[in-house]
Amino acid sequence: MSLLKRIEQGQARNNDQPAAPQRPATGNPSSPAGEQGGGSLSALQARRVSAPNTGPQAGTYFDLKIRVQNKLLSELDPTLDITKTEDVRRTILELFEQILNEENIVLSRPERQRLFEQISAEILGFGPLQPLLEDESITEIMVNGPKNIYVERKGKLVRVPVAFEGNEHVMRVIDRIVAPLGRRIDESSPYVDARLPDGSRVNAVIPPISLVGPALTIRKFSKTPITIDQMVGYGSITPEAVEFMKACVISRCNIVISGGTGSGKTTLLNVLSGFIPSDERILTIENAAELQLRQEHVVTLESRPANIEGRGEITIRQLVVNALRMRPDRIIVGEIRDEAALDMLQAMNTGHDGSMTTAHSNSPRDTISRLETMTLMAGMDLPIRAIREQIAAAINLVCHQERMRDGSRKITHITEITGMEGEIITTTDIFLFEQTGSENGKIVGRLRPTGLRPKFMDRIEETGIHLPPSIFGVGSGRRF
Repeated sequence: MSLLKRIEQGQARNNDQPAAPQRPATGNPSSPAGEQGGGSLSALQARRVSAPNTGPQAGTYFDLKIRVQNKLLSELDPTLDITKTEDVRRTILELFEQILNEENIVLSRPERQRLFEQISAEILGFGPLQPLLEDESITEIMVNGPKNIYVERKGKLVRVPVAFEGNEHVMRVIDRIVAPLGRRIDESSPYVDARLPDGSRVNAVIPPISLVGPALTIRKFSKTPITIDQMVGYGSITPEAVEFMKACVISRCNIVISGGTGSGKTTLLNVLSGFIPSDERILTIENAAELQLRQEHVVTLESRPANIEGRGEITIRQLVVNALRMRPDRIIVGEIRDEAALDMLQAMNTGHDGSMTTAHSNSPRDTISRLETMTLMAGMDLPIRAIREQIAAAINLVCHQERMRDGSRKITHITEITGMEGEIITTTDIFLFEQTGSENGKIVGRLRPTGLRPKFMDRIEETGIHLPPSIFGVGSGRRF
């Protein structure tokens, strides 16, 4: 049996043997959360983990990994630029082989490769999360403390046999994520929104707010953005609805994409934004930049939290107001969740047609109610009728998406806001999802036209787009 297997499996047999004497741990304790990480290895070397330095025949796999890792960090050049991944990886491999030979650590080739990859992930990547981030079948990663890690695959949550060494290990990974963005997380500011270099969304929460230890949630985005053809293949939308939504985007209709958490709002926003003509100037405004627009003329703005002195905060609302001075053709707001709704409605009503945003809600009607509530948060003391008139005049379409019981994401409503009758905003469903049953736990159904044409059809036809009546179920003999 090889050394690594003896280390991992022979713990019980070693219980009756005297433990090897511990020597003082080398290296400094891990840095506090929020410490700025640079482009060199000096910050990493300050984060060497304290662990018992036992003989090669005793202890655990963790001890072996930490011992090799700390010695490797101590021998690396502190000025080495870790942004040059391939060069650093070659250097790490050379030192890794040298250390194993010097300490007479005998490992099989698979074990040696496994140990090297784990140590490389600690230095160049995000530790135990690195293999999960590289797994394209995983769409979300949830860390509930150091020992409980779950992932989402095909809409289902499963626990994975991956663990951190402890709370400090999780904190080091969180620090590595937020420090390059100039953000901080500590006891005075125990939660933060951030993003990975590939655009994946990150939320971190630490004690004293989190009672299970540091909690980390990563919403991954595929390296190649999901296309509209893939959404049709998944059954999220039909070709007829795609043709209609494409016509709405090109004809500069204002669209709100609504849905619950994890329903796919941002993915749909990405897809719909791909229909915007390339000769238009687009401004995107987000808390953490994650939209992946493929047009060339795009300006991306990102909000900023307050610094440690409570100054310097830049809100979504301030960015929306500033965007009006930047001559945009379209304004795309990643998510409206507060009083910025008022400024977004004002922008839609003052010549910035074709703007889009997302909002959390349970239905199109609930979307309207939430927009009313968020507008009231602006503190302008506006009468409710004035707010509803703003909403009815600004928004043309609400596209609602849901995450179904089987984990699939489907567009369930494409609803037109038609105007007002008295004090009530009136709506018309253009497409509705009809569930016809279930097979092997999978929901079976289709987004079907209601047979009603939107009132803004003249606007679509003015752009030279003529949709066949069959898209709306007219003449097909099929109506709700």
